[in-house]
Amino acid sequence: MKQLYTVPFERNSERVKELRHQYVQRVMELEVNHTPHEIIYVDEAGFNLTKTRRRGRNVIGKKATVDVPDDLHQQLVPEAEREQVQNMSQSIEVLNLRTQRDFQYVMKMENQMKGLRTKFRQVEDDRKTIMAKNFQELKEKMDELQPLIPVLEQYKTDAQLISSFKEEIRNLSMVLTAIQEEMGAYDYDELYQRVLRLDSRLRNCMGKLTCGKLMKITGPVTIKTSGTRFGAWMTDPQASQRNNRVWYMDSYTNSKIVREYKTMEDFVANVVSRTYNLPFKWEGTGHVVYNGSLYYNKYQSNIIVKYSFETGRVLAQRALEYAGFHNTYPYSWGGYSDIDVMADELGMWVVYATNQNAGNIVIAQMDPDTLEVQKTWNTEYSKRNAGESFMICGTLYITNSHLTGAKVYYSYSTKTSSYEYTDIPFHNQYFHMSMLDYNARERALYAWNNGHQVLFNVTLFHVIKTEDDS
Repeated sequence: MKQLYTVPFERNSERVKELRHQYVQRVMELEVNHTPHEIIYVDEAGFNLTKTRRRGRNVIGKKATVDVPDDLHQQLVPEAEREQVQNMSQSIEVLNLRTQRDFQYVMKMENQMKGLRTKFRQVEDDRKTIMAKNFQELKEKMDELQPLIPVLEQYKTDAQLISSFKEEIRNLSMVLTAIQEEMGAYDYDELYQRVLRLDSRLRNCMGKLTCGKLMKITGPVTIKTSGTRFGAWMTDPQASQRNNRVWYMDSYTNSKIVREYKTMEDFVANVVSRTYNLPFKWEGTGHVVYNGSLYYNKYQSNIIVKYSFETGRVLAQRALEYAGFHNTYPYSWGGYSDIDVMADELGMWVVYATNQNAGNIVIAQMDPDTLEVQKTWNTEYSKRNAGESFMICGTLYITNSHLTGAKVYYSYSTKTSSYEYTDIPFHNQYFHMSMLDYNARERALYAWNNGHQVLFNVTLFHVIKTEDDS
């Protein structure tokens, strides 16, 4: 059987020329005899011998056809050369497979490089974004810290002042120690008696002071930070000097729990001595403790309740005639602050508003035992426009706002039944006042300022009684 062979040759070699010459001679013989022959395709690089049975004339050119006998390839290609050709073909096949494998590997690497390039570009963009974000955060932190600079400067000044005070106290202690060493026991006792006499004279002088007119408010002093934004805290102005109990009522509605602290120190340390569960919920923050009892506005009503801390019972309750309640006529901050119970040097008071007085403030003096209203005064100041109010020596002082910039703007004297506009500023440190009440024993204002329990000092203009006036 005839077979197909592919014989590669080097271009323009002597062997090629010889084979071409033999093929041409053979073609000429075949054309003369018109013998059936096989077609052999020859190109410039060598001979691709493809055997096809055909008859007729053959064309010789770049692609030539020749008839060859079945054993011609045996004649043309020696055995050694055939093996060499086969080895070369196998090498080419192996090389082709390696080339294809390497090409696929290169393509894979190219895709990986493209992925890495994309990732690097993304990382670069993310780095720029993160740096910009971090820079912005740092800038915002710096902006937040900027207002603290004057505060720190003030702290630095205060620290220097405290250090100076410590030094003065140390020097004073040394002086007192030296004086004590120089003085005998008799001299010390005599000095102590003089101090007692001076204290007695001072108390007598204080007793001769009549009620004064508010001139100035200083502070505040922050005692504690606790509770919600709204609430009330107080001490009893009728208590003895040894009784320093503090009462604490958090929130302005829907609560009945009153906490008691034995001292102001316990209040600061949150050491509760007793807890009271009232029989009725309260409304607003206008409560007051007076002579051992709590006075407060009963929830969703215009009723005043008197509750005894000693017995744990309600001693009295009475409705305020025509008084608005439950945010009908509250202070400007709301919070059901329609009814405000107060106490001063002259006794018990309650402040509210009525429809009959066009929503303006009404002042009522109240019997602390029966809660009966003894006398009322109608003012022309709108209850809703008032931030807070408090009584000092029978005069009602009204602030124009519960927010920053508030000041005592209006006062009404129950003694003369007259009013005047005032301009007494005070520092609303925490921006939202929900309780402001005067304590006659301590001559201070108790306030609940946005979750902070604070004290304000007051300066009063006093008139000293003479023996002729008494």
